[in-house]
Amino acid sequence: QVQLVESGGGLVQAGGSLRLSCAASGRTFSSYPMGWFRQAPGKEREFVAAVSRSGNSAYYADSVKDRFTISRDNAKNTVYLQMNLLKPEDTAVYYCAARSRGSYHLPPDYDYWGQGTQVTVSS
Repeated sequence: QVQLVESGGGLVQAGGSLRLSCAASGRTFSSYPMGWFRQAPGKEREFVAAVSRSGNSAYYADSVKDRFTISRDNAKNTVYLQMNLLKPEDTAVYYCAARSRGSYHLPPDYDYWGQGTQVTVSS
């Protein structure tokens, strides 16, 4: 079992930055590839970024590439999402998730989810 708790969301102006954190419980954090997803009102949950177990490989949605950076610190059981040059269309609830199998960009392949943190970008 893995429990995930996100933090760091908030209200920011367009062009600003935020860093989301996701703290995981349990001693097996480093065995899980991790991902960040987001869901805006009336829309489906969508892939944002994912990172491998070691942190050496990262994957991004085209919409956030070159603006967002995912990283992890296995010693602290934490995964991060640094978000720069934020746009109003980035407004959503952001979720972190852990998976044990499957594809990094598919929500059904993730086994554990946090409760989400709201990010609002004003124009």
